[in-house]
Amino acid sequence: MDINGKKLEHGIIQGGMGVGVSLSELAGNVAKEGCMGVISSVNIGYKESDFYKNPLEANLRALKNHIKRAKEIAGGKGLIGVNIMVAVSHYEETVKAAIEAGADAIISGSGLPLKLAGLVKGSKTLYAPIVSSKRAAALLLKTFAKRENSVPDFIVIEGHQAGGHLGFSADDLENDTCQDNLTILKEVLEVVKTFEEQFKKKIRVFLGGGVFTGKDMAEAIKNGADGVQIGTRFIATNECDAADTFKEVLVEAKEEDVKIIKSPVGMPARAVYTPLLKKLDMGDKFFAKKCNNCLTACPKGDKIPYCISRALISAVEGNKEEGLFFCGENVSRIKEIVSVHNLVEELLKDCQS
Repeated sequence: MDINGKKLEHGIIQGGMGVGVSLSELAGNVAKEGCMGVISSVNIGYKESDFYKNPLEANLRALKNHIKRAKEIAGGKGLIGVNIMVAVSHYEETVKAAIEAGADAIISGSGLPLKLAGLVKGSKTLYAPIVSSKRAAALLLKTFAKRENSVPDFIVIEGHQAGGHLGFSADDLENDTCQDNLTILKEVLEVVKTFEEQFKKKIRVFLGGGVFTGKDMAEAIKNGADGVQIGTRFIATNECDAADTFKEVLVEAKEEDVKIIKSPVGMPARAVYTPLLKKLDMGDKFFAKKCNNCLTACPKGDKIPYCISRALISAVEGNKEEGLFFCGENVSRIKEIVSVHNLVEELLKDCQS
């Protein structure tokens, strides 16, 4: 598959998962299989010695190092992307650092990445917004076209079964009234077609959020997608950057353990119902001793019951008691931890059968 001059052997994007879940080890090994490995930029420098003193410098330094290392692991195969949330502080600096480090693509969601086309302009880096509706796709494409005379190289659709922060209302998620993936795909493709004709450029579309098997991938492609984005299944791999305890929490999770929660930044999110969430439901609060100002939308301080950054870092380090474990709706279907190679091989085999 050609994406505006860059080659992708297989139409699989590994979803960007933070904090620290998808770094260079996972992204590099996914790319090594001919897919797109994606590094999550959010608080990527949490292991740096100066993270709490100089979070911006630590994050930008770590991001550049992880992109370099991921490319070394990939050995020239696949593509290395970076997922950069619009909601993070220093969004523009982070995008520019990823481009400078040679990222093949920037994928951006958790808000509308209205400035993304302008930030990548003149570089060799592909860009892609994450959308959850026809409306968001139309708004972004119109904005990019008007402001920069540009359209994205590809688009990632995240359906309501995705993990982490979600682009749907809490009411729709709780009442199961969200649009289904294939309906969103059909509507987004209609929007894309108009801009493809206007700019005479192919805009690839990848469907994510609940994609679990190769048969799901085949169904998405049958309905017009160029490929899929898969997140949660890649956590349960040997190469995932998260601690083994994180992976075990997901493997052991049952369907009833998965809950929709309200993130401190005000967005609904999906996670495993672990001790932290149980304590929060009982009224406990966990204030951060020091705020890194990592998310622009976070009210900060004692206005929130807990620091999401600290909770996500605790999870990736394997702390079951204090960690927040984001996951997709289908996490209970994961039964074992496998290698990236075997997972990709399984997906492709089932897609073709």
